[in-house]
Amino acid sequence: MTEHAPSYYAATANPAPRHPALAGEVAADVVVVGGGFTGLSAALSAAEAGYSVVLLEAKRIGWGASGRNGGQMIPGMRWSASDLLSEFGETRARGLIALGLEAGERVRARIAKHNIACDLRDGHFHAAWKPAHLDAIRRERDLLEHLAGCDRLQVVEPADVPRFVATGAYHGGLYDPEGGHLHPLNYALGLTDAATAAGVRIFEDSPATAMDHGTPVYVTTPHGRVKARMGVLACDSDVGGLEQRFTGAMMPIANYNVATAPLGEDKARALIPSNASVAESRFVLNYYRLTADHRLLFGGGEKYTPTPPADVAGFVRPFMERIFPQLRGVRIDYGWGGMVGVTRNRLPQFGRIGNTFYAHGYSGHGVLLTTLAGELIVDAMRGTAERFDLMASLPRHDFPGGKLLRHPIHVAGMLWYALRDRL
Repeated sequence: MTEHAPSYYAATANPAPRHPALAGEVAADVVVVGGGFTGLSAALSAAEAGYSVVLLEAKRIGWGASGRNGGQMIPGMRWSASDLLSEFGETRARGLIALGLEAGERVRARIAKHNIACDLRDGHFHAAWKPAHLDAIRRERDLLEHLAGCDRLQVVEPADVPRFVATGAYHGGLYDPEGGHLHPLNYALGLTDAATAAGVRIFEDSPATAMDHGTPVYVTTPHGRVKARMGVLACDSDVGGLEQRFTGAMMPIANYNVATAPLGEDKARALIPSNASVAESRFVLNYYRLTADHRLLFGGGEKYTPTPPADVAGFVRPFMERIFPQLRGVRIDYGWGGMVGVTRNRLPQFGRIGNTFYAHGYSGHGVLLTTLAGELIVDAMRGTAERFDLMASLPRHDFPGGKLLRHPIHVAGMLWYALRDRL
């Protein structure tokens, strides 16, 4: 039976029952493939709507990015409001911004409704890496207030950065009190408990080997098959192995995180007095936060191949110590990595193939958007598809280069953006 890969999250996960592997044929109204945030949200929402639901997970619930990410609750999408306005016009931009802001409300509502113990904390600080980035932040704040009535955002001047994070690396930033951070694996496990209580049948160690999107939908596993009226494909970076038409649409990117030894409450809060999650404004960024037991959990480093570094802690440490030189030599207790699905334009991809709905490619903003995605999928199943269709209308661009050159071309592009960050 598969176990979670070693990480801080696996070591501090809430107790959770094992779910059996699928054996034989079962039937349901809805079959969900993928036991991450999107799949769990869709399964739970569908069960609440009265559908019978089967969820298949290839390994363990929360095995992929949903159980290994930085836990950063960053409102919105990777595109700024100004980019959305420029590309899509005011009407669509307003709708997309509203959905991005609503995503955080959906996560908090789930946590409250199901009493999920996942170390929820408030506040996100978007750190300006360059002075020019702070100018863009000011424009963004004003535009969000104009387009969405969002008046909660606080521009942080350079002199005020120490109130939020104790580093000299930044030139101001933007603080959002309705951003935040959480323990992602425990959030996934909480959604699982709620889904099970709602009647969802969950099967772990049950990889989908084939999926027919017709009427009915069939999903085949090594030892069984599910027959359903409708399907949900929620595999993110792993989707290409099951559905070939997505192979060129998304690139799996490795990200790496470390968690220090416990620092003690005083030393930890001295690092991040706001206790906010922090992410930088540059393209290849660092992101970090404090944990409930007063560690610094830090993600950083650039690596564009799936092979992890031999020493994850040694790989990430220089990036952490550049931001926090006061932590030089601190003990690191955990180092781990995982794959994140990234699209070419960094916008998520929603859509439908036959009777199967899909959502993936959150490009680093998946902690919040995934819960919304699952709920929008079920809205569409029930005949209210306007907001799902708005997300599905976002442009999709395959990575260039074909099977052989797609990855090298993407790596070259990422290296260019990393160089531009340093200029």
